[in-house]
Parts: sequence; structure tokens; C-alpha cells
Amino acid sequence: MIDLHCHILPGIDDGAPDLAVALAMARCAVADGIHIAACTPHIYPGLYENDRAGIEAAVAQLQQHLREAGIPLTLTYGADTHLAPDLVAGIRSGRVPTLGGTRYFLLEPPHHVAPPRFEESVFNLLAAGFVPVITHPERLTWIESHYEIFGKTVHGGAWIQLTAGSLTGRFGRRPKYWAERMLDEGLVHILATDSHHIDKRPPLLAEGRDAAAQRVGDVEATHLVLTRPQGILANVAPETMPPLPARPAPAAPSKGLWQRWFGGP
Repeated sequence: MIDLHCHILPGIDDGAPDLAVALAMARCAVADGIHIAACTPHIYPGLYENDRAGIEAAVAQLQQHLREAGIPLTLTYGADTHLAPDLVAGIRSGRVPTLGGTRYFLLEPPHHVAPPRFEESVFNLLAAGFVPVITHPERLTWIESHYEIFGKTVHGGAWIQLTAGSLTGRFGRRPKYWAERMLDEGLVHILATDSHHIDKRPPLLAEGRDAAAQRVGDVEATHLVLTRPQGILANVAPETMPPLPARPAPAAPSKGLWQRWFGGP
């Protein structure tokens, strides 16, 4: 399997705090069946001012430590990129890294507030020749009121990445519901761990693959964790990738049922 979203680089963001934790995460990933991991620290203006040069240097250093420790995990680079007015310019200049230098990159929406003109921003990135892979929409607090946006962006050419643990309930019932719904509706391109630590957020991908297989079958589950991630790292054009499964969209639950399930408004 290939994990394209992992905060394993030590001391660079809110992920692994030190080398010991990073090595433990790498051992866990290999034991889980992951053989390639993209190191994707946050790029968040004003908080995590990472750039491609610094990330690549940190990846090379950690890869050397993995070799010395005999851990057979191959690393590549990327970033968990937040929306910014100069994002297209940052990618074009090489300051903001894509996944392995390809046309694909991770785009993390704000967690608690729906960004204005998010759909327009995504289409502008697509028009510039890049493919935003929208990370963990199932965990956003505003997904209920803006769910249709994600279907529109997918149909427009954007990609969706779910967190593997969302499908197994690691983040609670609410993200599990939305993860399963998006999967059932054929909106999900890849799964990734979004791992941040060895204890609370370990790099476990197989459990998500297995949970997905129960809903969409073994072939599509393999596409989620291997075929499409391989295609991303090979910079394959999106239209030549395995297509998303065509599934009818289920009716939205009634307000009363939603309240009974999750206690929400």
C-alpha cells in the first residue's frame, strides 16, 4: 500500500515531535503493509511556514535514518497545503510542493469554517493545470451544510482523500457516517492515514482498506490504497486512472433521524 498523507517528519509541524516517534511510526507503517509514504507536513501561512526545499531536505534526512535503522519504507515528499491567495503562484514557483513533484497536491480545507468561494478556488487550481486532492472532508465540521460542494468539485476534476480511520470509527460516528456516504456515492479517490503520532494517530491504512472493501469490493479498495496512489506518483493523467465506481446517491437522512443519530441541529 501507499500512504500519500502522513505527518511523519520530526519536529516540522504538529506531527512526529522527534526522531524516535518518526521511526516508531515508520515501523508501524511497514508492519501494516505500507511500503511508500509521502511526508506531507502542513503549509499554513502564519503557523507552519514550510516550503519545498525544507521538506525535501527533511525527507532525505529521515530516509537516511530509516536506512540506518533497517526500516524498508520508501519516502517521498508533499505537503498538507492550506488555501492561500498565492497558492497557484507558490506551486508554479516550486515553493509549495506537490506530491512527488507531480500535478497532484493535497489541499486541506479549514476545519471549522467553510471558506468563501471554495468551489471557485478549486476550479482555479484545476484550470492552472494542478489536481487538488481534498483531504478528509468527512471530518470537517461544516460538511453537513456544504456537502454538495464536494460532489461538484469531484465532477469538475478534483480528487477526494478520506482518512482510513474515519471508516473504522476512530474519529467517531459523525466522520464515519460521512466517509461511508461519500464512498457509497462514488466520490472517493484514495485513502490515507493522515498519521500524526504512533499512539493517538498511528499510520494504519489496512483497516481502512478492509472497511472500504466491505462497501465497494476488493478491487476498488485496492485502487484506493495502491493503484491510484501509484498513478499519482507516476503523474498519470486523471482520465487514465481507474474510474470511480458509479453509484446512485442515497437520499439524505431526515432532520429528525439526523438528530437521533448525532444530536446535531
